[in-house]
Amino acid sequence: MANNPGAYVGAVGIGVSDLKRSGDFYERVLGMKVLQTFKLPHMDEIVLGYEGRGSAIVLMHWTDGSPQNYANLPIKIVLYVPDPVAAADAIRAEGLEIVREPTPIPSLGGAVVGFAKDPDGYLVELLQRVAS
Repeated sequence: MANNPGAYVGAVGIGVSDLKRSGDFYERVLGMKVLQTFKLPHMDEIVLGYEGRGSAIVLMHWTDGSPQNYANLPIKIVLYVPDPVAAADAIRAEGLEIVREPTPIPSLGGAVVGFAKDPDGYLVELLQRVAS
């Protein structure tokens, strides 16, 4: 398995306390598209991503009554966006925390990087997307 040509990460899932609110945040505020939804016996899921690029994020909400801890887990979601300042402003307009204002980082060639929190307190890193 050490050499696995063609393998890639398709998606990463995070548990969320309010599936509708988190789906709205990632779709409306951060511009992701809903790729799929699932209603499983034990959880509901929304799969979101950016069109034609990269991995997806799966928002998972358990519906089976099992106890879940959704808040402030040590998770970081890294997003490449065209304008980290505009993304941070949109997050701030939702009343959510900006952990670090987007600013250029000299050691990253001047790329703009910022950090914010999503509705469940997950850290969202906003990186300036490199023009392709």
